[in-house]
Amino acid sequence: MSEVKKLKLYIGGEFVESKTTKYTDAYDPSTGKVIAKVPCCTSDEVEKAVASAKAAYPGWSSTPVVKRVQILYKMRQLIEEHLDELTYLVAQENGKNWSEAQGDVLKAKEGTEQAISAPSLMMGESLMDASKGYDTVLYRVPLGVCAGIIPFNFPSMIPMGWMTPICIACGNTIVLKAATFTPQSVLRFVELYKEAGLPDGVINVVTCSRHEAEILLTHPDVKAITFVGSTEVGQHIYSTAAAHGKRVQALCEAKNHALVLNDSPIERTAAGIINSSFGCAGERCMALPAIVVQEGIADQLVAELIKQAKKMKIGPAYDKTTTLGPVINEAHRQSVSNWIQKGIDEGATLVLDGRNTKVESFEEGFYLGPTIFDHVKPGMTVGEREIFGPVLCVKRVKTFEEGLAVMNENPFANGSVIFTQNGHYAREFVRHTDGGMVGVNVGIPVPVGYFTFSGHKNSFFGDLHCLGKDGYRFYTDSKVVTTRWFDEEESKSTTVSTWDGTI
Repeated sequence: MSEVKKLKLYIGGEFVESKTTKYTDAYDPSTGKVIAKVPCCTSDEVEKAVASAKAAYPGWSSTPVVKRVQILYKMRQLIEEHLDELTYLVAQENGKNWSEAQGDVLKAKEGTEQAISAPSLMMGESLMDASKGYDTVLYRVPLGVCAGIIPFNFPSMIPMGWMTPICIACGNTIVLKAATFTPQSVLRFVELYKEAGLPDGVINVVTCSRHEAEILLTHPDVKAITFVGSTEVGQHIYSTAAAHGKRVQALCEAKNHALVLNDSPIERTAAGIINSSFGCAGERCMALPAIVVQEGIADQLVAELIKQAKKMKIGPAYDKTTTLGPVINEAHRQSVSNWIQKGIDEGATLVLDGRNTKVESFEEGFYLGPTIFDHVKPGMTVGEREIFGPVLCVKRVKTFEEGLAVMNENPFANGSVIFTQNGHYAREFVRHTDGGMVGVNVGIPVPVGYFTFSGHKNSFFGDLHCLGKDGYRFYTDSKVVTTRWFDEEESKSTTVSTWDGTI
């Protein structure tokens, strides 16, 4: 039996053993075994992480952006060189199947590649003779110390694709609060950043409870917060941090829907829905847990969904033939199981039940099979709330207009999808859906990192989204400089307009 690792914090470029007496078990979801003891660090240690980032900021922010991105070039190379190792870490601590875990790491690489574009994307604006004789230049400048609060479901992509690369490319430093269930990936990434040549203190990592993390929301030296997680916590983070003058991105829950019209090709549409609904065990905010189907094809589509779902291979993350891995831990498996029972109690028709799934030789793993509800009606919470597991709800409608209305009634609006071969309805859907990321025959409409990840409604709180041009705006401030050089005649003048330089 291998020894359980006791994890450390990463502060000032060094791994530091916490002074805490409180540790939380992190599990391998595939086996159900404890793989690490995760410290719930002290408030003083969070303060030290912020102080470390603050101390590193002057030197890092004054480093030319072209030199900052040279480190990101090296980091990209290291991600490629360590791809299998990093993939294994994600699979081990999160439970994604091998392909999904590799995709998680490759999304971190994609975010790094986007941040390499910082020299051009940080360019400002200028205008000669903005007013006669006056020249105006807008610069984009770093903010200072930033913080990132990471969820468990994408331990590579979110901290090392969405948060860190753009933040540090723009000249900021960062304190990451790693997810308690999945901290090992981010801790390995920071080792690679040090190998790439990143100065000590630019990235710091702590593991702690909500109580200690609260310090980041109010700390006077923290200028911006990025959070990914539940809507309840996101609303609290947004309101608290914004009230303390901080810039906030809070990416929250979702209940993404797809509208399936009568002209959709059944088998291909079902395959897209299965992939979108049950991929990553449904533990992603861009999953597709609800579909709104026109009655004309509903029976046929549901039958095909059941057929394809039953063919999924449920198994450990390390088996490269696995198509559906476990959920994160036993508590979450029980939570999803409770939602399935709630759907039954609410009157939805359970046509495929994934509970009581066991995998031979991995009986202690946290497995749930694909689950499908049909005839989910308005008011059934199983069809309205985020379950975050491999559960699909089917809602039946008669018309395009009815289906669109059902979708837009939901309080969340991360993504929305339409399956159709009709260009008119596709265009109308794109125009009128509330979803921030929209797919036309694309079940997971997450854009590549050069575009913004743009959730709406209760799926996002803030003004500037992550990634794309919004990401650069979020992690920089604008500084506008107006310059006037006097000619010989004007240098002798003693008259200056009240509207000097603006008229």
